[in-house]
Amino acid sequence: MTRYLDIGPLDDIPREGARVVKTAMGCVAVFRTATDAVFALDDRCPHKGGPLSEGIVHGTSVTCPLHAWVFDMGTGAAQGADEGQVATYDVRVEAGRVLLDTSRILRERAA
Repeated sequence: MTRYLDIGPLDDIPREGARVVKTAMGCVAVFRTATDAVFALDDRCPHKGGPLSEGIVHGTSVTCPLHAWVFDMGTGAAQGADEGQVATYDVRVEAGRVLLDTSRILRERAA
């Protein structure tokens, strides 16, 4: 069963910026691109644990603020020569509100 959490208006997330949603399983960074596409990823770089929500958003990628690892926000995969993956979450915008799929978060909590 898919459950969506309303995390607020799209306009509360700056273009090429992020908002952090705290969950029982850790923080999720919800990003907004320059073209208003929205992505949700774990807010922790697998390299050194940098907060991706404080990274630089460019196109559909984000660069970790600590050591410049770049992640595709659609897949969560590290780009270039770096290897790693961050978890992604389904997110959508309806009537100007950002909705985060919490089914994965709830499933991991139950495990």
